[in-house]
Amino acid sequence: MKMLRILVVDDCPDTRNSLLLLFGAWGFKGLEAADGQAALELASAFCPDVILLDLGLPDLDGCEVAHRLRKLPGLANALLVAFTGFGQQDDVERCREAGFDKHLLKPVDPRQLRQLLENQ
Repeated sequence: MKMLRILVVDDCPDTRNSLLLLFGAWGFKGLEAADGQAALELASAFCPDVILLDLGLPDLDGCEVAHRLRKLPGLANALLVAFTGFGQQDDVERCREAGFDKHLLKPVDPRQLRQLLENQ
């Protein structure tokens, strides 16, 4: 399996820490951001292969962050995953329009997440 660079964007420290531990155990390199602005800055420098992005962030809406991420050099082909508790059909559609590739509801099954990453 390819050594992926993964950016986790979530305002909950426990969520970020848990995912980073999991990704580290799987042999991936992970970084974290607690808000949208930090995510944009970090993504520019880190050029992640995968971005797990919460929709309910304290500063910028996750869909706005996704839209901006897609415009950054080197991120057009990154796997952009909405990682959220918002799962209504209009939420899924809004995510698709913002540039997300996948939509995962919290809490996610680690096996489902690993399968998604293995397909990268």
